[in-house]
Formats: sequence, C-alpha cells, structure tokens
Amino acid sequence: MKITFTSDTCHLAKVRKAVRGFLAKNGFDECATELMVLALDEACTNVIRHAYAHECKPVRLEMTGLHKLVRFVLRDYGRSCDPKKIKSRKLEDIRPGGLGVHIIQQAFDHVAYLPQAKGTRLVLEKRRPAHG
Repeated sequence: MKITFTSDTCHLAKVRKAVRGFLAKNGFDECATELMVLALDEACTNVIRHAYAHECKPVRLEMTGLHKLVRFVLRDYGRSCDPKKIKSRKLEDIRPGGLGVHIIQQAFDHVAYLPQAKGTRLVLEKRRPAHG
C-alpha cells in the first residue's frame, strides 16, 4: 500500500488513519498500533520541519506486510539527513519537544535512515505479533 501526500501537517490525519487500518489488518493490538502511529506521525513531522523546512513538497509512505514483519518506508526528496547526527535528547532533560527519534526507536524493531541523492529513505520494521 502506498500513500503520497504533500508535506503539510493537514495531511497527517489521513496518514494516521491509513496506518491504523493497515496495522489492524496485520494483527497488531491497539497499544502497539497507537505507538507506531505516533512514531510515523513524528517521522512525517520531522520531514516537514527538517527536510522540507515547511515547504509543500511530496512525501511517500509505503506499507508492506511481510510474513514475519511489517515494513514502512517513508521517502522524502528534501534535504538529506546525516544518520550520525540523528539523536533524541536525553529523557532526563524535561521540556517540550525533541522526543520523536526516541519514540520511533521504541515503536520499531529496526530503524534505518538511508540518505539518497535527493532526500532520505527511512525504513521502519516491526515484527508481527505472535499468536497462539
């Protein structure tokens, strides 16, 4: 499943709804689903703020259900990121903001920021829940 949207926060509700529906079809409970929805919302917001500096440009989200996991690929064509510089602030530093990277790392089993010639490809994977 693919969603393409412009980098404006008004489109994030549509993205969250699509992610919830996708995760429900792939066997995730409400708690895990909401954490991943929040993490993807944070990732999209980071694209809007940092990669595009609030300019309206295209963003693509691919959602794939594989045998043992689900994979999300968020692709932007803005300013590339340096994965070595992507860090969350310390949790002890109590103030608003700055926890998106921490939330993303908590929500997913695998997180990879892959700089491209134009923009960044963010790959997020989560193992499917065990049933039975």
